[in-house]
Amino acid sequence: MARHPGLGVLAPGSERDVLILRGIEPNMRWRSFCDDLLEIIEDLGVTTVVILGALLADTPHTRPVPVTGTAYSTESAERFNLEQTRYEGPTGITGVLQDECVKAGVPAISFWAAVPHYVSQPPNPKATVALLQRVEEVLDVEVPLGELPAQAEEWEQSVTEMTKDDEEITEYVRSLEERGDAEVDISEVISKIDGDAIAAEFERYLRRRGPGSFGGL
Repeated sequence: MARHPGLGVLAPGSERDVLILRGIEPNMRWRSFCDDLLEIIEDLGVTTVVILGALLADTPHTRPVPVTGTAYSTESAERFNLEQTRYEGPTGITGVLQDECVKAGVPAISFWAAVPHYVSQPPNPKATVALLQRVEEVLDVEVPLGELPAQAEEWEQSVTEMTKDDEEITEYVRSLEERGDAEVDISEVISKIDGDAIAAEFERYLRRRGPGSFGGL
């Protein structure tokens, strides 16, 4: 892509045709950037565009990396079992590209890894592994991880080592862990609740109360 230095398209050998665009997000000329990509997409017959990224969040480095997925069209949301985004507001080139793909009739989805804001400097192999595993699940394609899992463990250990001598950061990480664990516990409880059983129990309660027990409402 001569008009966009630093960007390249790779085609790694695999049983499934995959094209990878890697590079720095352009600060300008977004229209020409998207036009060039859409031309490549059309010429090579790309059927699905997957955008990967990371965002800073209040999440601890010691827990699994949260990954969210979104789709810009109802068809893609249903096909890949993702949430259809209704976001309106400022965005980056990824949002613009995803929207342009949908307008061109190419299914486009995105996955975002939440990374700790207190250790935001890339690379983050733990987030990379989480994103690739999500891609595997949704697209049903095997992604060779190579040394990434080992690098992810080393990354987590190194961050723990760097933060252990700072009492304030250590306490902050602990609070994030406790909050995250509590949210998981609540989610597990809710997932086990039987809606039909609750409705039946409420009906029995109303029968016991009898007619008019709610002041005629």
